[in-house]
Amino acid sequence: MHPFKRNKPAGVITVMPSVLPTVEITTESLGDRRRCIKAAVTVPGSLEQVWHLLTDYDRLADFIPNLTLSRRIPHPEQGIRLEQIGSQCFLNIKFCARVVLDMVEQFPHRLDFNMVEGDFKDFAGFWSLETLDSPEGPITRLGYELTIRPPRAVPIHLIERHLSRDLTQNLQAICQQATVAFAPA
Repeated sequence: MHPFKRNKPAGVITVMPSVLPTVEITTESLGDRRRCIKAAVTVPGSLEQVWHLLTDYDRLADFIPNLTLSRRIPHPEQGIRLEQIGSQCFLNIKFCARVVLDMVEQFPHRLDFNMVEGDFKDFAGFWSLETLDSPEGPITRLGYELTIRPPRAVPIHLIERHLSRDLTQNLQAICQQATVAFAPA
């Protein structure tokens, strides 16, 4: 089965391998079992359109393949707080990770997140958006940077490898969703 095919609500796209955009990924060891994972992809759509896609928090799990839940929850100081659950199977065992994130929106160029509760020791980073010139229409360079430290019981190399693969799939799914959502009528 293709990694993007899931039991999702009607109208959710299925990514075709022949049209997958290239995702650039780098990882860096920060010591003390911490990793910095950076990724970037070119997304069809204006800065504002891609921003809206990323900040429609309650609908992210509808099209991001490794996200089973994404929802806004009450924030004690009137900010933006999300609960997200990601899952995948590894060696026929379903692995789920939960994070509660505080989001800081800096429209339209940066979206910071920081874990306040969850299954990791550290989980923080940001999305960045930059307009690119294109004769075909508006496009946005979407960047993602995550600093993560898993619990001691989880091997860091395993988390790093799976996060890199999942991040590639997730960014490709964002591109595909943008292609469908922002296609000219």
